[in-house]
Amino acid sequence: MADLPVRRGGGSQVGRWTRGLDPFERMKELMGFDPFEQMGRMVGGGEAPVGFIPAFEVKETKDAYIFKADLPGVKEGDLDITLTGDRLTISGKRETEKEEDSDRFYAYERSYGSFSRSFTLPEGVDANNVNAELKDGVLHLRLPKQPELQPKRIQVSTTDANKQGKVKA
Repeated sequence: MADLPVRRGGGSQVGRWTRGLDPFERMKELMGFDPFEQMGRMVGGGEAPVGFIPAFEVKETKDAYIFKADLPGVKEGDLDITLTGDRLTISGKRETEKEEDSDRFYAYERSYGSFSRSFTLPEGVDANNVNAELKDGVLHLRLPKQPELQPKRIQVSTTDANKQGKVKA
C-alpha cells in the first residue's frame, strides 16, 4: 500500500505543494505512481528493470585517461574490453541469481543483464600499455598517453637589449 502524505496544521497548503518540488516526485508520493518506472516497464515489457546500466567516471590526467565503472556482481570473465583505433568499448553482463519457486519477493530493484558502453578517445593513446583491473566491484582502466604527445614545457629566455648590437673593439 502506498504511503499517504499526512497534513497537519491549518492554513493554505498551496505554497507547500508548488514551491521547489519536482512534480514527478509529488505524483509518486501522492499516487504511488512513478512515471519513469512505468516507461521502463513499457520499454522492457515486464516488471523487472530494463537492464543493468553501470555508472562510469572518466577523467584526464597529464599522462593518462582514467576510466572507473561500478560493476558490482560482474565477474572478470564476463567483461570484454576492446580498443579499436580511437574507440574504447566496455561490455559485459551481470547474471541473475538463482531463484527458488518458494521465493517470495517484497522488493525487486536490482538490475541484471548485458551492457555495452563505447567511448571515443582523443588521438595519442598508448594502446600497448593499457591497464585494466577489477577490484571490489569497480573496474579501473588506465589508458596512458603516448610520451611524444604529452605537453612539454618550453623555457623562455630573455636577451639583454643593451648588449645587442654592440661590437667589441
